[in-house]
Amino acid sequence: MHDDLHGKVSRFRQLEDLVSTIGSRRSMIPGGEVAYTAWVEARSSFVHGNFLATVSLAQALAEQMLAAMLTLGIDAESIPLKIDFRETLKRCRARDMISQRDADDLERLMGMRNPLSHHRLINDPSNLSRRVIDDRISGEEHLRRDATFAISMAVRLLALPMIRLGD
Repeated sequence: MHDDLHGKVSRFRQLEDLVSTIGSRRSMIPGGEVAYTAWVEARSSFVHGNFLATVSLAQALAEQMLAAMLTLGIDAESIPLKIDFRETLKRCRARDMISQRDADDLERLMGMRNPLSHHRLINDPSNLSRRVIDDRISGEEHLRRDATFAISMAVRLLALPMIRLGD
């Protein structure tokens, strides 16, 4: 099909299946315009096959949402003007805002994004070219898999009980 239309439709259906698992309730997206825009653009990037962008945007969404969640509610806490993501995860875990599985998977997401944002030499196992050589899987396939994980992680964050609105 022309212009990867089949792939776009497949990814759209995959995203719809992921989002529909949240149910008919809505989510409040803490983190303001940046978090909301990261979510909107991550969805679009995933559907259109912009996998590197999907990973980066899902990580941005996670960082914005989780840090903002720390500052909300009766037990809100002060956070530094610039908070490290690992520190955010540590604080969210301490308050049982996320599970250990969520924290581990968010660390994994960070591990996917960092080598895309920060140069890695070819002998670094996280370098995409190294992964292609080691696993004998194309770069496009690696990025597709990473993006699929990233967008599903974003959906998991949006399904957190503390940000769900309504019944």
